Order: sequence, then C-alpha cells, then structure tokens
Amino acid sequence: MTRSAPDTRLRPGWVLPGAAIAACVALIGAYVALGGASYEPLEVADPCDARPVEQLRRTDDVLQQLALSALDGAACSLRVTREELALALADPDGRSRFLREHRVSDAAFERAVRAALVRAVDDAERVDAISPLTASILRPAAERLPVGVVIDVLERASGRDALDLLGELFDRAP
Repeated sequence: MTRSAPDTRLRPGWVLPGAAIAACVALIGAYVALGGASYEPLEVADPCDARPVEQLRRTDDVLQQLALSALDGAACSLRVTREELALALADPDGRSRFLREHRVSDAAFERAVRAALVRAVDDAERVDAISPLTASILRPAAERLPVGVVIDVLERASGRDALDLLGELFDRAP
C-alpha cells in the first residue's frame, strides 16, 4: 500500500483569517517601527509664552490666528490654559463650570477676553496682517458683542473678507 503525499493545498476556510492575521502583524510592526511604542502626549503650551506677532503676516488664516492670539492673552490673564478657556467659551454650561472651578467672576472673565481680543486686533493691524478696515470692524465687535460669538466667528473666518465677516458678526449678535 502506497501512501499518498499530504494535501498541501490551502483550505478555503483558512485563507481570510490567515490574511487578517498577517495584516494585523504587519500593522503592529509598522506602528512599533514608526515610534508608536514610545508615544507621549504633547504638553499644553503656556499661553503666557510670547509668540511673535509677525507670524500673523505669514499665514493665510490671519483671522483664525487672531482668535488664537486672543485666547492666549485671555488665558494668560486668567491663569488657565487656552484649551480650558476655549471650552468655557464653547457653551454656557462650560462657561458656568469654568467660572465656578476657577473662582472667576463673569465680569472679570468678560474683561479678560475683551481686552485680549482688542489687543490681538491692534497687534495684527500694527504688523499689517489685517487692513485698517478689517480692524475698524473687529475692534468695536470685540468691545461690544458677546465674546463667544466673536471668537467663534474669527476661528471660522478663514479666507473671508471684512464685509462678509461683519455680516456674520451682526447676524449672530443677540
């Protein structure tokens, strides 16, 4: 009796699981090779660290950078991170929680954010990052409109002109 050679053909039921295991091993290998095993979260930037105002001239998103500059200034004044302040501005509940946790009055909060907005507009105009027309629209808006509205509009203002920005600011005003 002769023995036949073992069947070396792949069985259809094992092809897909085998390919999935091979893909998983390759993905894990790539992750480790690219430094994934040593991941450390980035530290939150100190909002009081000076950032060059001239940087505003080198970006297409000047108004967004203006909003970030204002957030930095207000966060520094309130001694919190920019991220904490942004969350406080996102909704009324977040703002109330922020005021309670940091023992800041609503008036002090408004003053800090308004002062930072006005300073950011002045700085951007001084380095010709925004035109005097845009500054003349943004400055009164920063002084009078709800600060959350102004910050939100500035952050989403990429590539828009001053008249379009003015329209949205007044549309969103209470």
